[in-house]
Amino acid sequence: MSVTTLPTGLAAGTWAIDPSHTEASFTVRHAGISKVRGTVAVTAGAITVAEDLTLSAVTATLDPSTINTNDAGRDGHLKSADFFDIEKFGEWTFASTGVVADGEDYVVTGDLTIHGVTQSVELAVEFGGSATDPFGNQRAGFSATTTISRKEFGITWNAALEAGGVLVSDKVVISLEVSAIKQA
Repeated sequence: MSVTTLPTGLAAGTWAIDPSHTEASFTVRHAGISKVRGTVAVTAGAITVAEDLTLSAVTATLDPSTINTNDAGRDGHLKSADFFDIEKFGEWTFASTGVVADGEDYVVTGDLTIHGVTQSVELAVEFGGSATDPFGNQRAGFSATTTISRKEFGITWNAALEAGGVLVSDKVVISLEVSAIKQA
């Protein structure tokens, strides 16, 4: 059963994503045996919450030059033309195309652009609640996840392993922790 009313604690209006309290992270399987994790900065964004939740919208901008996997060599390789080619594609964006709610389960569908390629993705979203911070700002928190294929975004670099398989998995799990401030 689809729900169109707002969750308790989430007010209609525009909420600015707070980059200093928001993080985008990714996980990808490496050599078929372990996982590598990294982060990329969310530099701007807005959540427009409508009284009818299905009419809400989300936008976000990410800066791939901030990729951090705690290994400078790997970070440099990810920023190169082999992967994200940040000299040519210096910005990633997300723009929602739909919001669906079923009880406390929310799905935000939207267009994700990475490496100059736009693909539709579905984010499974959890509303974490809202609170007033010590500075009087009304904040709302959200967690979201999606899984994408690198190849669908034109990111195909890889290396064959001696025992079979490849160095970098095609599947990438993206997780977001978002803090947003209600605008007047």
